Amino acid sequence: MSAVFDQSPPSTGTTGASYAAAGVDIEAGDRAVELMKEWVKKTQRPEVLGGLGGFAGLFDASALKRYERPLLASATDGVGTKVDIARRMGVYDTIGHDLVAMVMDDIVVCGAEPLFMTDYICVGKVHPERVAAIVKGIAEGCVLAGCALVGGETAEHPGLLGPDDFDVAGAGTGVVEADRLLGAERIRQGDAVIAMAASGLHSNGYSLVRHVLLDRADLGLDQHIEELGRTLGEELLEPTKIYSLDCLALTRTAEVHAFSHITGGGLAANLARVIPDGLHAVVDRSTWTPAPVFDLVGRTGDVERLELEKTLNMGVGMIAIVPEQSVDVALAALADRGVEAWPAGEITDRGDHETGAALVGDYAS
Repeated sequence: MSAVFDQSPPSTGTTGASYAAAGVDIEAGDRAVELMKEWVKKTQRPEVLGGLGGFAGLFDASALKRYERPLLASATDGVGTKVDIARRMGVYDTIGHDLVAMVMDDIVVCGAEPLFMTDYICVGKVHPERVAAIVKGIAEGCVLAGCALVGGETAEHPGLLGPDDFDVAGAGTGVVEADRLLGAERIRQGDAVIAMAASGLHSNGYSLVRHVLLDRADLGLDQHIEELGRTLGEELLEPTKIYSLDCLALTRTAEVHAFSHITGGGLAANLARVIPDGLHAVVDRSTWTPAPVFDLVGRTGDVERLELEKTLNMGVGMIAIVPEQSVDVALAALADRGVEAWPAGEITDRGDHETGAALVGDYAS
């Protein structure tokens, strides 16, 4: 993990402009690196070489020799405006879980094992403890995803961001054997759709959520919401569930044809991305009850159901598509790992449907 700052020359005692006077605190950046080292160390895999402070993270690719035809999978993402909730609450050690989930759960969709990740943290002013807390969350997320955190960048942008403003992004790499690649090519008519429960809103749709609950309804983040059983801020900061190791374990236990990570765009749109031409995924709403937070957003903002479903995950964070005969084994395997999952639909002929997936029926009450 390298927090790289441009190095300014030593002071000459003149009154000319300086990097520090422009708002960049190199010493604070160095302090942040020292604070984050212990957390990054917890993510190390045996293939990682070198320590912190270099210009690039190193990963020993000779480990891939055990593959017949290794395919590298890569993804990059951020956490969107959920960072605003973290900033308002002054809680910085959970947003990293969201970042890892957004990146590594995209990678595992094709059946790839997460290998390593890098991060980018942009701040208006370096507060070393805050930066270290963000990295702590990223490191904890990497452990949950089974990947190493091999490098990163912390950039201070005074004048562009306020002193307490920040944003995070990351990129990750995974590997999958070519003949074990998952996706649309494996899906067949009659396959079953298995839904895996989300931990909450995850890290999508927060522009709508913030607009409805904070701007229009003027709810406070410290306000206890009876139907949520906790404060609004605690609900909105609930970390995104990381499914990577659960999905990989499932592929070793049951036959899996495809996964779909339910992120921005909602369940139907993301599921349609892995459905081949000629086939259609039908997901039955009556198989689950969305968590109360989804109803809170819809009711408070008078948001139509279709708009909610186009924006939020509605309680489903990951989908697995398996042969019908593998459903029981798949559900048992997920239950053994503590993942709430259920049969939610099936793959049918496309017929006259314009898209590859649709939700039908009404949610269970």
